[in-house]
Amino acid sequence: MIAVLRRLGSTVLVLLGVSLIVFLLLQLVPGDPARAVLGAGATQESLAAVRAQLGLDKPLAVQFLDYLGGLLRGDFGRSLTVNQDVSQLLLPRLENTLVLTGAALLVCLVVGIPLGILAARHQYGLFDRISMFVALAGACVPVYWFGLVLVGVLGLSLDLLPTSGMYNSRNPGGFEDLLAHLVLPAFTAALVPLAVIARMSRSVFVDVLQQDYIRTLRASGLSEASILWRHGLRNALPPIVNIVGLQVGYLLGGVIFVEVVFGWPGLGQQLYTSITQRDLPVVQAGVLFVAVAFVLVNLLADAAVGVLDPRSRRAVRA
Repeated sequence: MIAVLRRLGSTVLVLLGVSLIVFLLLQLVPGDPARAVLGAGATQESLAAVRAQLGLDKPLAVQFLDYLGGLLRGDFGRSLTVNQDVSQLLLPRLENTLVLTGAALLVCLVVGIPLGILAARHQYGLFDRISMFVALAGACVPVYWFGLVLVGVLGLSLDLLPTSGMYNSRNPGGFEDLLAHLVLPAFTAALVPLAVIARMSRSVFVDVLQQDYIRTLRASGLSEASILWRHGLRNALPPIVNIVGLQVGYLLGGVIFVEVVFGWPGLGQQLYTSITQRDLPVVQAGVLFVAVAFVLVNLLADAAVGVLDPRSRRAVRA
């Protein structure tokens, strides 16, 4: 219980720090939010009135405290460009981002973990060398470049899959239409975390397969498949779950580029638009949403590791 309270306390501090850093960094972005509201032809008097209305004429410390007070009340402010409540603007887009993140995570788990396990099983063999070379190359490729390649080859040249949006704008086709639009952005977003998960899974499984109990199981005549997937995986899961938790955080941040490339109507695309328009309330709330999701995912990963590996709970108590 004490460990949980300690972790929750550190989570609050992390979110407070993220809020402060984002608030200060956005003050350095060139441009005037009041001019973004009124346009280039606004007079100095109208600009001053809007700055006073938005509280931009107050000292930075007072602006930050007002921002924190609004967060505690569940008030994220209003968008400067569309004059809409920020939470109403972002929550539907956050749902779309979570759909894309979940699909990319599924690709990572279905492909990355088995790839790492099989590479460890054939350590230093041809499959191991080729698969890990491909994984290393995938981890080094910029996601936006990979996305553009997929759009050019599978979308435009071969015309196999849609390249933009979440549904067909002319004739939405329900779940099947969503799946078709998910394929390219999900595989693009999964590229780097899949490579990391595959390489780390291989490293973990190489250590597991060298343990004495694995040799004992092999000597007893147990099949290799049973040794790998029943006994080896059980002991390799805690570090793999930790790795996956970190990569989910990467996915939540990395889908920003993917959403822009594929026109996916998610949080990342909205953040990109709001940054270019210097819509500070939307950017602050969007980054905070991503930070909260990242922290919650890692809390769940830590809890899962505690369930899978009781030794980690004893270490925390100690």
